[in-house]
Amino acid sequence: MNKKLRLLLMGLTVWGYFSMPVVAAGDPDMGEGLAEMCVDCHGVGGDSDDPTAPKLAGQYAAYIVKQIRDFQNGKRSDDMMTDMAMMLETSQDMEDVGAYYQNQGKMKGPGVKLELANKGMDIYINGNPKSGLYGCVNCHGQKGNGLSRSNPFFPVIGGQHKDYLVKQLRDFKSATRTNSPAKMMGAIARKMSDKEIIAVAEYLSGN
Repeated sequence: MNKKLRLLLMGLTVWGYFSMPVVAAGDPDMGEGLAEMCVDCHGVGGDSDDPTAPKLAGQYAAYIVKQIRDFQNGKRSDDMMTDMAMMLETSQDMEDVGAYYQNQGKMKGPGVKLELANKGMDIYINGNPKSGLYGCVNCHGQKGNGLSRSNPFFPVIGGQHKDYLVKQLRDFKSATRTNSPAKMMGAIARKMSDKEIIAVAEYLSGN
């Protein structure tokens, strides 16, 4: 299969998942109380200070709900997060937490190493035609700001911790993490060199 055809098929797969009408309708006021148990790791309002714990501020509610469910059913694995996810006993609880974080101001990152970030921006937007790498912008939007709040598959990643982004890409690449739609992120990450992973994470972390 040639590279153009692979990219076309990838694009059709992305559009198919992107167009699925999945919406998390929660109560952010109720979610604020439930989210108190998340503060130690994810920070007040989802503004995490720990580079290993993802920022949740401004993240799509539908994506957060999906990740909670994935921790509950074993599609994602982390001892602490699984235990915390299990404390949200109803779908309404999950949706309320998701709505609370979605209503917070979008996550923002610090300054970046400009040369490295520029390399990462080029990969993020254009991919790598030589390796068949699909541009991240097609799923995650300009500057990682996302595409649609109603979609649970493609999160906001601009402004996220660099260390966290690097770890997730490496985990997708090694199949340590496999919970993306049709395992798409694994297929993409395996086309990335470690230098490309670090450069993309550098770029995104500063947005």
